[in-house]
Amino acid sequence: MEESKRKICAQYALLLFACYFFSQLYASSDVKFYESFDEAFDGRWIVSEKEEYSGVWKHAKSEGHDDYGLLVSEKARKYAIVKELDNAVDLKDGTVVLQYEVRLQDGHECGGAYLKYLRPQEAGWTAKGFDNESPYTIMFGPDKCGSTNKVHFILKHKNPKSGEYVEHHLKFPPSVPADKLTHVYTAVLKPNNDVLILVDGEEKKKANFLSSDDFEPPLIPAETIPDPEDKKPEDWDERAKIPDPDAKKPDDWDEDAPMEIEDEVAEKPEGWLDDEPEEVDDPEATKPEDWDDEEDGEWEAPKIDNPKCEAAPGCGEWKRPMKRNPAYKGKWHAPLIDNPNYKGIWKPRDIPNPDHFDLDKPNFEPIAAIGIEIWTMQDGMLFDNILIASDEKVAESYRKTAWKPKFDVEKEKQKAVEEVESGGLKGYQKVVFDLLYKVADIPFLSKHKVKVMELLEKAEKQPNLTVGVLVSVVVVVFSVLLKLIFGGKKLQPARASAETVTEKTDGAETSTSNSQATEEKEEQSEDAAAAPRRRTRRDN
Repeated sequence: MEESKRKICAQYALLLFACYFFSQLYASSDVKFYESFDEAFDGRWIVSEKEEYSGVWKHAKSEGHDDYGLLVSEKARKYAIVKELDNAVDLKDGTVVLQYEVRLQDGHECGGAYLKYLRPQEAGWTAKGFDNESPYTIMFGPDKCGSTNKVHFILKHKNPKSGEYVEHHLKFPPSVPADKLTHVYTAVLKPNNDVLILVDGEEKKKANFLSSDDFEPPLIPAETIPDPEDKKPEDWDERAKIPDPDAKKPDDWDEDAPMEIEDEVAEKPEGWLDDEPEEVDDPEATKPEDWDDEEDGEWEAPKIDNPKCEAAPGCGEWKRPMKRNPAYKGKWHAPLIDNPNYKGIWKPRDIPNPDHFDLDKPNFEPIAAIGIEIWTMQDGMLFDNILIASDEKVAESYRKTAWKPKFDVEKEKQKAVEEVESGGLKGYQKVVFDLLYKVADIPFLSKHKVKVMELLEKAEKQPNLTVGVLVSVVVVVFSVLLKLIFGGKKLQPARASAETVTEKTDGAETSTSNSQATEEKEEQSEDAAAAPRRRTRRDN
């Protein structure tokens, strides 16, 4: 009996081992490249020897973890490093997943954190010569500086007619997370020509390589183009409306009549003080001790509002108020009528596009190397767990085992710090700013994105302004909507609000427009008080 149990256990263990072995064998076949940076990168990754790449790469631990990565160690430097693959990865057949982690341990002020997946290089190229000109197939990853805030996905595709390589940029890519946590970026290239962009395993963007709505410029050129040789005829009339040539100004139309006239019916209010001036000398003002009559002239007391006028309806010479002139009609213009010669807005005729071609799927160049070639204003950027796989589940398993545990620890630490520092306020602000960055990426706000991004970046450095910035961005969005609906005449208030908040972010101590108005009024009062002295000196 015992012998039978031992045999069953042995067979079960053997079965488990076999399942594990074949699962590992299956998984390894789907992993085309993986770099964990557990070991030092020297000898495996080659640092560019080009002079402009002075930034120093280091093999370092991620803050708070025992996990190692590739570290950007200096601020305001250019960096370049490359790893040539043992076997080039073909992108034409089946699914291909590009994935890696990056942690901005000191925040993301300005700089790129993307990877370049290089195509096979020309003869004579060496890894030590890797630079910005080294041709790539795909550039993928976060980039943030000024108005730029996006997860790049750029495909360099060879035009089958011209033989030239063209950069095709993903339209409306997702924004970069604004924190110091480890994030994992994933691009999934599907056999049906779809590409998925995931951030922390969440799908943020889905596009199709062959769709003109998803890439700029589109991979497939338009079938027709405007004829560059076609010119608008000289007699082409684009005016939909014209002044009525038969209309005549009415005989009783007085163009010289004033817009306003005196109100003859008005009467002077009872109690009006005709003999009292509106302003009188300040009785409390005294001549300064350092006043020199010869140099400064005769001293004059500054003026104040006449206190006798406060209780009266008015002081000084009474004049009839003005009212609108019922006879005013302004400049006469002939009414507009439909233009009988109107031909519409002219545009050149379309002709077949000589550069057009058809594609069933992109003609991807294989990936022969992985490079990091960036310029950044901050240090502390850590790259880790770079993966190329042919199965989405493999990439998901790496996220669960390599990324998620680190992220959860960092998230809890961040939450604890925020609660200690501000009683949970920073956590609230992060939610707000994440929302505002997403709002800034709305396509119809593209013209105002630079201004909105500047406001958000300044406000992040002064957390007490979060509410003010939120109000300003809402005003901007609302104003743009008004412009789209009513033709754009109500955009000015949004600019004024944005400028007010900009002033807020530049100085929290003097952040309201009301305080500025008060200061200006005080300055004007000081100027008025000093005016007699200035006038007297000019007279001398």
